[in-house]
Amino acid sequence: MARKINIITLGCSKNTVDSEHLAAQLAAMDYKIVFDSDRTDADVVVINTCGFIGDAKQESIDTILRAAQLKEQGKIEELFVVGCLSQRYADELRPELPEVDDFFGVNDWAGIVERLGAKYAKENETKRELSTPSHYAYLKISEGCNWMCGYCAIPLIRGRHTSVPMEALIAEAEALAEKGVRELMVIAQDTTYYGVDIYGERKLAELLERLCQIKKIEWIRLHYAYPTDFPDEVIEVMAREPKICNYLDIPFQHISDNQLTAMKRRHTKAEAIALINKLRKAIPDIALRTTLLVGYPGETEQDFEELKEFVRDTQFDRLGVFAYSEEEGTYSATRLKDDVPEEVKQQRVETIMRLQERISLENNARRIGSTMRVIIDRREGEFYIGRSEYDSPEVDQELIIDSKGRRLLRGHYYDVVVTDAEDYDLYAELR
Repeated sequence: MARKINIITLGCSKNTVDSEHLAAQLAAMDYKIVFDSDRTDADVVVINTCGFIGDAKQESIDTILRAAQLKEQGKIEELFVVGCLSQRYADELRPELPEVDDFFGVNDWAGIVERLGAKYAKENETKRELSTPSHYAYLKISEGCNWMCGYCAIPLIRGRHTSVPMEALIAEAEALAEKGVRELMVIAQDTTYYGVDIYGERKLAELLERLCQIKKIEWIRLHYAYPTDFPDEVIEVMAREPKICNYLDIPFQHISDNQLTAMKRRHTKAEAIALINKLRKAIPDIALRTTLLVGYPGETEQDFEELKEFVRDTQFDRLGVFAYSEEEGTYSATRLKDDVPEEVKQQRVETIMRLQERISLENNARRIGSTMRVIIDRREGEFYIGRSEYDSPEVDQELIIDSKGRRLLRGHYYDVVVTDAEDYDLYAELR
């Protein structure tokens, strides 16, 4: 019988893509692959870890410990750890976790495949075994990052920005479309920098245009767009191409010039506001998602008040906020004092989220009575759960849909009328 391998993925969607590529390599050698952190019937467990911030590292450690206990109980035969945490801390983890058979870094996929007794095949590098529902998938267009923001360990873990050649991405996207994928989330640590390293210029706009030509793909969604030097041609393509969702995930992190400088961001408050205005002028119906970081070293009450005013004035459609945590080896960890008390950090997180809750409810209330096109993700009881073009899976809100007795198909598109609104969800009925 084929060995069963359970791949557990933690952290961001970029890790999801890595796990799916690994699964394709193993599936090609007739291994049975499952993606489920709760399963205990696999022969082998591979944990793809996150090492980005303190909470993510703790989740990775806890997951490894649970799997180690299962191995001690004889419920699994082998345990392997890969990914960001393994990349940074393998030497420290090995003596503490003898139950782990081996550790692998973020780029050693051939190593883990061969350690599992399979053969790494270059011809399978663009293939994926999806862990997401079959109608949507992530397309990782580059690895690493060149920006070296003061708080971020990603360049230390993943290295410099490295683009995936465009032809390989198109081949991967076409293969995903043939598998039934209808919605693509374009992701990277910085999507807007795509192409500079291999083509000598930013090529995201051209990539998006080519992805739009894949007939079976109906929605294309853009994530993780660094705001500095945002390419005007990307805005033009987004405004012109109907397949590109009126949605942009663009992490501003802060708005105070003092904090932006301290964070080693490469834009100013004025440039951030000008970009938001430009996006909304070109794409009036665009939903903007951002992430913010509070409690960074040196953040004053005045800095925080400026951030609150920015959130109130900008009225982001989607927003996440994180408290600063010191990450080993980063500029802020080595050069700055972590001087904002933890309780103040958490208070600031809660303040921003309460403010965003009111904004989100007001934005949602304006949708009542409107017709929206949705993709169906799943059924829960008597209702179907869908998303509009303004919402990405797992991180954004959903529509709870009364189908009026009609059977709706997962991964298919329908028009619905919004009937009610909550802070982070909409209610609708089939049109």
